[in-house]
Amino acid sequence: MLSQRLIESPDEPGSNLTGIGFPSEGYLKQFELLTELLPQARVIAVLINPNSKAAERQIQEVQEAARGMGIQVKILKANMDVDFETAFADLASAHVAGLLVGADLFFDIWRERLVSLAARYAIPTIYGWREFAERGGLMSYGPSRAAIWRQAALYAGKILKGAKPVDLPVQKPNPKRFELVVNRQTAAVLGLTIPQTILANADEVMS
Repeated sequence: MLSQRLIESPDEPGSNLTGIGFPSEGYLKQFELLTELLPQARVIAVLINPNSKAAERQIQEVQEAARGMGIQVKILKANMDVDFETAFADLASAHVAGLLVGADLFFDIWRERLVSLAARYAIPTIYGWREFAERGGLMSYGPSRAAIWRQAALYAGKILKGAKPVDLPVQKPNPKRFELVVNRQTAAVLGLTIPQTILANADEVMS
């Protein structure tokens, strides 16, 4: 996955770099899934990496969706691992019902820490990569890594055949290849019942 900080724009990278960009399309769907799971929620937190160029747009999209549902969004920012503890402590004092963690590479690196903190604070959390759910996270919705690697391989093939990276726009993961994974055991620990509508649409339900 290519960080947007390394390029000028997805359509015109402006450098000798191209690849697969970080997805933002999953944020709204994650928000919808979390509010479907927590219909009485009045405050939902969103963990953002402020170093991401997509951060402001992601915040705006989620806040617009929240306003239409009468939900308040609490923005938490973390770009160092030491920020996580403070962020989760803020959740406890803000009466937050659930947390959304997007598919940011920085969060992926610290997945064990984030899943552990969500369990300690008993906060229902949805993540952007399936590996979080596999490690004990409640739910995940985001792009398939296998599909991303296939896209990357196709681009590598084009470059090997002579294409210049500067002429290849940065690709986004195909939303049709996004995966919904539910960890039923974690839901039981949190005292939550996963709606049948979510279970029916899940690509995998872990027991």
